[in-house]
Amino acid sequence: MRRLLEFVRRSRRADGSPLPRKTPAKLARRRCIALVMALTSSAMAGDLQPAGLATRTDLDAKDQARVTAITRPTSDFSRPEQFELMQAGAGTSRKDVSRDSFSQSSANITFEEEGDFKLGNALFRKNWVSSPSSTQASDGLGPLFNERACQNCHLKDGRGRPPQGDAVTTSMFLRLAREASSAEERAALADHKVLNFPDPVYGAQLQELAVPGLRGEGRMHVDYQERKVELTDGVVISLRKPSYSVVDPAYGPLDPRITLSPRLTPPMIGLGLIEEIAPADILVRADPNDGDGDGISGRPNIVRDGPGGELTLGRFGWKAQTASIRQQAADAFAGDIGISTPEEPKHWGDCTAAQAKCLAMPTGAQQRLGPVEAPPPVMDLVTFYSQNLAVPARRDLDRPDVLTGKRVFYEIGCIACHTPKFVTRRGTPNKAQAFQLIWPYSDFLLHDMGPDLADGQAVGEATGNEWRTPPLWGIGLTETISGNSFFLHDGRARSPTEAILWHGGEARKARDRFAAADAADRDALLKFLESL
Repeated sequence: MRRLLEFVRRSRRADGSPLPRKTPAKLARRRCIALVMALTSSAMAGDLQPAGLATRTDLDAKDQARVTAITRPTSDFSRPEQFELMQAGAGTSRKDVSRDSFSQSSANITFEEEGDFKLGNALFRKNWVSSPSSTQASDGLGPLFNERACQNCHLKDGRGRPPQGDAVTTSMFLRLAREASSAEERAALADHKVLNFPDPVYGAQLQELAVPGLRGEGRMHVDYQERKVELTDGVVISLRKPSYSVVDPAYGPLDPRITLSPRLTPPMIGLGLIEEIAPADILVRADPNDGDGDGISGRPNIVRDGPGGELTLGRFGWKAQTASIRQQAADAFAGDIGISTPEEPKHWGDCTAAQAKCLAMPTGAQQRLGPVEAPPPVMDLVTFYSQNLAVPARRDLDRPDVLTGKRVFYEIGCIACHTPKFVTRRGTPNKAQAFQLIWPYSDFLLHDMGPDLADGQAVGEATGNEWRTPPLWGIGLTETISGNSFFLHDGRARSPTEAILWHGGEARKARDRFAAADAADRDALLKFLESL
């Protein structure tokens, strides 16, 4: 701990119905159509789609052929595929399953990098305090916030949970936003300068906590209504439909145009590998106008990222609204903890101009320690830690019921969105993520999931009905890591079965095939998910 504190102080001073299987020819045709769409369709990102994303330039012809062959969906379910055990490539963790299974470092980082990982972990767990404080390397909390540390939201680096009775709600938040209401605002959206528009008083996120001398903004309240669903074989499943409101708003009513979108914190594993998937390999699966007529219309979210605000592909967040792990960390520091970073130099976090008392509070920015509360070295370490949380190895992948479940997963159409495999780019900043065969089971595109899952909140290119396909790796360890089995963006599903039955819109056909399957096939599919 002394080493960490000294490091932080030094850094602050220094810098402040069975679906017919698609043949290879059909898959190739679909990808060709999608590639043309990626290059020409204004529906994807208007006239501002960045050049160069639709072409993969890191591979020669021989390597490209290898990648195409190895990532082709299998049709042999008699045995596991080659390399399937190591679902995050050479970085896969082979350690025994425990509550810490999501907190292991990538197995292929160097000894020196392991030290950086541990320092990043310490910063990820560090509790920030309000200003002024004697711990000048740790002050700057809030003034409004939801948690004091990153780890308090990403519990054991895993999935969050919705509020349970009187328990705290630190791992699920309410995003506050409205659509454009003027020509100027519509122009800002079209130019990707903003993703949407926050509440004029409460900002972009409801902050339930505050530093001494200031009131929190209010509390999220959830009501559930049970809904019974009968499967074809007579089995009845109870689903719970949530509705959201803000209790005890401290600064007056919210803008009536504001939508409330609950967001459960997602697992942290494998993020660095996702970041290094070639954009072309994601865009080639996009089919915004459903050119192949299969009912699946995945779309990318094109966003701005980096100091220059370059247009690029969003791939993180429930609506793919963030392009990089570093930006995601900066957004969380500002929005969840109220800590300023070089990427988001917001000393008062999400405080708005209407919250004068909040803006009058002292901050942790001090000239001798740097212009922001979390300077570049802190961001470097937290980003490195987030990039190198390892994905655990598969379990029981050669069991007959797991192999049967994999076949069912493919045949009912789940892989239309939950793409099994990718090979990461060659020229990655960290060799640990370079040219790895990975199995995230996601296409990282936006899909219309129907009215039941809609939050009504547009985020950049994403509409109020659309969500990014979440990766499935590690899903079978949810109960072990998090102590619960809450799924979907708001944790309404209490099991994988409930999560599947909530699927609508583009996923409706796959959901209906699951509901119509016999009990043995359904159970086998669930066993397959448990093995991931």
